[in-house]
Amino acid sequence: MPNYTLLLRQGRLLHPDGRIETVDIALDGNRIAAIAPHLDLSAPEVLDLENQLVSPPFVESHIHLDSAMTVGQPRFNQSGTLFEGIEIWRERKQDLTLEDVKERAIATLKQQAMQGVLMVRTHADVSEASLTALQGLLDARDAVKDWITVQVVAFPQDGLYGSPQNERLMAEALSRGADVVGGIPHYELTREDGVRSVHRIFELAEQYDRLIDIHCDEIDDDQARFLEVMVACAIRSGMGSRVTASHTTAFGSYNNAYAGKLLGFLRRTEMNFVCNPLINITLQGRTDTYPKRRGLTRVKELWQQGVNVSLGHDCVCDPWYPLGTGNMLDVASMLLHVAQMTGTAEMDACYNMTTWHGAKTLHLEDQYGIEVGKPANLIVLDAGDRFDAIRRRATVRHVISQGKVLASTDAPKSHWYGS
Repeated sequence: MPNYTLLLRQGRLLHPDGRIETVDIALDGNRIAAIAPHLDLSAPEVLDLENQLVSPPFVESHIHLDSAMTVGQPRFNQSGTLFEGIEIWRERKQDLTLEDVKERAIATLKQQAMQGVLMVRTHADVSEASLTALQGLLDARDAVKDWITVQVVAFPQDGLYGSPQNERLMAEALSRGADVVGGIPHYELTREDGVRSVHRIFELAEQYDRLIDIHCDEIDDDQARFLEVMVACAIRSGMGSRVTASHTTAFGSYNNAYAGKLLGFLRRTEMNFVCNPLINITLQGRTDTYPKRRGLTRVKELWQQGVNVSLGHDCVCDPWYPLGTGNMLDVASMLLHVAQMTGTAEMDACYNMTTWHGAKTLHLEDQYGIEVGKPANLIVLDAGDRFDAIRRRATVRHVISQGKVLASTDAPKSHWYGS
């Protein structure tokens, strides 16, 4: 007889295709042991879910935990631009310590986990000789591994070739244990350096057996076309499913003829895309008068073509974005609005981009999902379905991580005293 450790009664289980069924779920340690409409079982801990929505946890596909919670340090970004944010961060990172980075990262991860996020990909700036940001996030990753999965991207914020030391620092970061190779080709000193950086990133990924996640074409310039370089490298290397293009905001400014050609090539790659709606709509289009561009990649078109798209918060209270709590339903809601994805299938897709699609981006599908034998990671939302969850920014009532209740939150109650 299995030794069930936690029994979840009568939750409305959400499936990837949108089906919902009322079930009991039994956990045996850190694994899902049984799922059925009714389980005649007992366990030392029983949680009555009261027909609330049960979902796999949210996945944060793109965040910068090394800069989280530094807004206003040493000053605020008054222009609201990407480039002023980079300059402010360049000043702030001179004062980084391992304790500073680790403490802010863990505090942010706790905030995310309380809201149902149990998988996170964070970028770590590796442009400083001390690699303090990287080591602080590696330490944080190891400290929280019992309750949240964290991937660390070695990200050369100032460009892989922006300084003579940066290529060496990237290799050292990968040797220290960074999970993913990052880049920022549109911020390299020249177009040629940008192309060279993409090729070098693919070489390093093969050498160190790592995933790839590149900040690509995060600019309003319709001539920023490093995405096509990534596509070519993905096709030639066969690494497509291990490759992620983040931001790609210039994609939204390309002429339709070129964008259509690129979409055709993308179908051959199995590449992943990450959109960061909150930060993209905030940073991009700053130099436009009117009409102002939305600053987003072509999410709807990518989704329609079957390309895997997931979502990120990107920034929480830092030089680029002064707001944010890490709530992925905020991110999904913003995407729904600015990408004009208000059809029923489109709104459901926005939710999936914070869940199943994110797990695919992080290359963790085998560890994700509410199925017998899978790790016991799930969340319970005060919602009826995906649409309801996004519309009301539903409270995550319970967070189950590795078979244990990690966090619980009471749903707010309102009282009407009028006539």
